[in-house]
Amino acid sequence: MSGSKTPGESWRAEGVPTDCCELSPSMENYLKAIVHLDAQEESVTTTALAQRVDVAPPSASAMLHRLRDAGLVSGGAGEAPVLSEHGRRHALRVVRRHRLVETFLAEVLDVPWDEVHAEAERLEHALSPALEDRIAVRLGEPTHDPHGDPIPPRDGDHDEAWPDPLEAAPAGTRFRVERIVDRDSGMLRYLGELGIRPGTTLTVGTRDPFGGPLWVEVGDRPQPLGLPLARLVHGTIVRESTGS
Repeated sequence: MSGSKTPGESWRAEGVPTDCCELSPSMENYLKAIVHLDAQEESVTTTALAQRVDVAPPSASAMLHRLRDAGLVSGGAGEAPVLSEHGRRHALRVVRRHRLVETFLAEVLDVPWDEVHAEAERLEHALSPALEDRIAVRLGEPTHDPHGDPIPPRDGDHDEAWPDPLEAAPAGTRFRVERIVDRDSGMLRYLGELGIRPGTTLTVGTRDPFGGPLWVEVGDRPQPLGLPLARLVHGTIVRESTGS
């Protein structure tokens, strides 16, 4: 596969060896940022990338030039960068390492789920392929990390598309949480305290007027979620059985 990827299309983690060249941690971070922006159907602009990796736009522009020179992205200056097959292979590998590390920290070392993202950001670049494989085997080849993010396989198709947002679920429906945005540790900690994690099923209530919170029922407890919190939560409406 080469060129751009349409929303919802799977990426295939094969075809280009990742030992073909050495990438810096910064280059890997940009490739990973393009994956994340594309999956959330956000515009992959220099400004968006700069915000994602926490640098000034001129720094992001300079890095995009380096990535183009290395054949990792295509698209000229002023065009949205698109991962090449080469770049996609490297991007999926760093995403895989990051999510495996998060899962290992949470399941083996009992690191709180709101802390594993920041730790994985530091460790993902130092993980050797051999240690990556050992971690995957030790964990039983997990398919998702603690936040519900899918872990790319060693080879084969990978779908990074997000399920539906909680804020779009109609009142009165049952909603199964499948994935939660992990970039804000404080919000993650609060959602965890409410019992809102992947695998939780909520009852969606009403939204208070004039920008008020969305009410959800966790177990038998009504809880208000402000819009910034509700936007972190994604999943699927559970179709209740009507019986016979």
